[in-house]
Amino acid sequence: MKPNIKIVIACAGSKVADAGRMERDEHAVEFVALPHEASSQKDVLYAHPDDKVDDNADDGQSWRQKLCDYNKKYRNKRSDNPLNLKPAYLLYKPPIYRQLVAHYGCDNVFILSAGWGLLDASFLTPYYDIAFSKQAERYKRRDPKDTYEDLCFLPPSDDKVVFFGGKDYLPMFLELTKNYKKRWVFYNSACTPSVSQNCALRRYETRTRTNWHYCAAQDFMAGKIACP
Repeated sequence: MKPNIKIVIACAGSKVADAGRMERDEHAVEFVALPHEASSQKDVLYAHPDDKVDDNADDGQSWRQKLCDYNKKYRNKRSDNPLNLKPAYLLYKPPIYRQLVAHYGCDNVFILSAGWGLLDASFLTPYYDIAFSKQAERYKRRDPKDTYEDLCFLPPSDDKVVFFGGKDYLPMFLELTKNYKKRWVFYNSACTPSVSQNCALRRYETRTRTNWHYCAAQDFMAGKIACP
């Protein structure tokens, strides 16, 4: 584990086959950006993370709040997780998430989720299908201007915060970490991103265009690249 550093990596669209799901009235819940535009499926309830769980309930609890309550109850009980929700770093198929946790430790790795916010690696996370990508189907696509009650579990500290992710996720990262003074961003685009003064940039040179940030994170772990 490397001291004085927090790693933030953007989420992945591909989830593991046995990803757990939230449930309501015997229906599996699939979280998307625009539920009303999703094609209906038998036994599947489409919902937005900030939709109310039950419009008729007095408490007005959202799915996001319900998920936080679920974590408070079950995340530290390894043998008791009735919905089989995965810790965030085990939800996504690409191995980089597990590699980062193995290298830096669970407390130092965070995942920037288009659906849920800035999650710590151990946060129990259900299957969802929300992305910033313009290539995503419309009902899955989160517009940068959309309002989400994003979670942020990055703890206050003087540690360096290093971000690996595509340009579509950069505004979200900058907003959720705006109070941190030591931020480093690796980018791949030909144009230098616009960032605030308390954020340093370094271009990662690669011919890879899709998921280039996985390679950058691996090179960072191996000491082949460093913070600016």
